[in-house]
Amino acid sequence: MKKILLLNGGKQFAHSNGQYNDTLHDAALAYLDRAGFDLKETRIDAGYDAEEEVRKILWADGVIYQMPGWWMGAPWTVKRYLDEVFTAGHGSLYANDGRTRSDASQKYGSGGLIQGKRYMLSLTWNAPRQAFDDPSDFFEGKGVDAVYFPFHKANQFLGMSALPSFLCVDVMKRPNIEADVKRYEAHLAQVFGITA
Repeated sequence: MKKILLLNGGKQFAHSNGQYNDTLHDAALAYLDRAGFDLKETRIDAGYDAEEEVRKILWADGVIYQMPGWWMGAPWTVKRYLDEVFTAGHGSLYANDGRTRSDASQKYGSGGLIQGKRYMLSLTWNAPRQAFDDPSDFFEGKGVDAVYFPFHKANQFLGMSALPSFLCVDVMKRPNIEADVKRYEAHLAQVFGITA
């Protein structure tokens, strides 16, 4: 994977100004640029053209979603992006739901047209890690990817497959952006096979 589309879903809203996500997005851009990747980006809250975003996804080998966790999932702006861009991609990102009227037994979700492309979630949460991992805590030990099950399925509907997710926790109560940026760079190096 040499062509990466980075989607920044950070947003100023209520008591959050989106800075943590902006910082991680910019750190990934700089790190991947130094490593020689071809990059495109979209800052979702700044606006976008759905048809142009479809072209960017078709161009990319991989997509990185940078976003905060809001009310147990993606911000509404990121969900709107999926709704508008993926719908605009009918015929290029996906053909149909994978079934036909003559044989509805075919596998639902198999109509994606961009098999081989990968995507990754980079997430910021104010929740502590134990909220995701401890079976007696809020997310019942199911992990962060279970929280994003519908988001994963939306991308898989197009034919993409997931790369390991990156998670920053306690970003408001105990922020440590410098350490998180270093962890993120190490994660990107591992996921994209970058050697020093």
